[in-house]
Amino acid sequence: MKEMDIFNDAQQEIARKIKPESNISNWKDWKWQLKNSVKSIDTFELLTGIKFPEEQKSQLKTTLDRFPLSITPYYLSLIDTDNYENDPVFKQSFANVNELTVLKTDMEDPLSEDTDSPVEGITHRYPDRVLFHVSNVCSMYCRHCTRKRKVGDIDSIPSKEQLKEGIEYIKNTPQVRDVLLSGGDPLMLPDSYLDWLLSEITAIPHVEVVRLGTRMPVVLPYRITEDLIKVLKKYQPLWINTHFNHPREITASSREALAMLADAGFPLGNQSVLLAEVNDCPRVMKKLVHKLVQNRVRPYYMYQCDLSEGLAHFRTPVGKGIEIMESLIGHTSGFAVPTYVIDAPGGGGKIPIMPTYIISWSTNKVVLRNYEGIITTYQEPESYESKFCDRNCEECNLDLNLDEEPDEVEKSIGIEKLLADYDNTISLIPDNNERHNRRENGDGR
Repeated sequence: MKEMDIFNDAQQEIARKIKPESNISNWKDWKWQLKNSVKSIDTFELLTGIKFPEEQKSQLKTTLDRFPLSITPYYLSLIDTDNYENDPVFKQSFANVNELTVLKTDMEDPLSEDTDSPVEGITHRYPDRVLFHVSNVCSMYCRHCTRKRKVGDIDSIPSKEQLKEGIEYIKNTPQVRDVLLSGGDPLMLPDSYLDWLLSEITAIPHVEVVRLGTRMPVVLPYRITEDLIKVLKKYQPLWINTHFNHPREITASSREALAMLADAGFPLGNQSVLLAEVNDCPRVMKKLVHKLVQNRVRPYYMYQCDLSEGLAHFRTPVGKGIEIMESLIGHTSGFAVPTYVIDAPGGGGKIPIMPTYIISWSTNKVVLRNYEGIITTYQEPESYESKFCDRNCEECNLDLNLDEEPDEVEKSIGIEKLLADYDNTISLIPDNNERHNRRENGDGR
C-alpha cells in the first residue's frame, strides 16, 4: 500500500464529485470537509464507486437509523476501494449490519460515565481528575465508539451556560488538579469558544494541567491550523492525546498536523483501541507504534474494546492483547510500548493488563523471566528496614520538600489503603456480602 500524498488521485476525484466546478484547492479547508461529510449510503457509493447489493443496502440503512454515519472526505479518500471489505479505514468508518447485534452483556453506558456524573458534563471517577464532556459531536462517527449513545445527538455542542455548570464543579472541588476535555471531539468547538473554555478552566488555581482528547489528526488533520495553535499555546501545560488505530492512518497530512502540534510544544500521546480485523496483529501494532514515535507521539494506552452496544464484532479476546504486548515489550523501545488496559465495566476505571514476568518470590529473592524466556533472579536487600508511616509528616525525617501542607495530604483508598501503616483497615468488603450481612443482622456466623 503506497503512502498517501497530500493530494492523491482519490482525493482529487472525490473533490471533483462533491463539486464538479470546484478544484482541489478546497480540500484542506476543514470547514469545507465538515460541510461535505458523507452522511448517507448513496453519497458514499457516489464518491467511492463502491456499490452495495440492494438487500445489504437495506440492512445498512436500518443500522444508520440507530447509529448515524459521518465520514470526512479526507478519511474517505484513505479507503482502498479495491479491497474495501478488508480495509481497516472502511471498517472503522462505514456502517456494519453487525452493529445491530446487541449481546446480553452489552451496555448502553458500560463505563458508568453518567452514574459518576455529579453535574452535567462532568465524570468524576478518579480522586484528582475529571473528564469534561464539552462536545457530543465528532467530525467522523467511529463505528467502535464507546459513546455511541451520545455522539451524533442533535444540537450537541453545549452552550456556555451548560459548560459553566461543569466549570463551577471544578472550581468547588479543590482536589481536581487535572481536567480532560473530551466528547465527542473538543476540537469541533470553534477557536473562540475553545479559547473561552480554556481560559475559564486554567484560571482555576488548583487546576495544574489540562488534557485534550481528539481524533482530528487522524480523520480531519486540516483542523490543526495556525489559528488553532495560537489559541492552544496560550494555555500550557496542555497535553494532547489522539487516536490512531492503524499505521495506514498516518499519512502526509496527519504527519503535518502532528508536527505542528509537537513544534508548538504540546506533549502528544496516542490511545488505540484493539479492534478485530483492524489492528489485532502484532506486526500491525508494532508498525503503528513505530510510526507514532517517529512523529513524536508517545503510545499511551491500548484499550480492550468496551462492552458498548453494537461493538461485539470488534471485540477480541484479552489473550490477543497479551500476545501483542509480548511482541512489543523487549522487542522495541520502552517508550514505544503502550499500557494495555481494560476500562472496567461499571466504572471501575482503567485496569492494566500485562504479561506476567514474576515467576516466583521468596523472602530473599524474586524469580523473573524476560521477553526472551530467560529466567533470572533478583536479590532482595538484606539490610532494608521498613519505616512505619503514620502520615505525621511534620515529624518525618525524610527531606520531602513538598509544597502542600501536611493536612492537605489525601488519605489513601483501595489497595493503597490496605498497604498503609497509618490505617487500621484490614480488608475491603464488597457490598451485600452474604456473610457480613448475617453478622450485621445477628443471624449467626
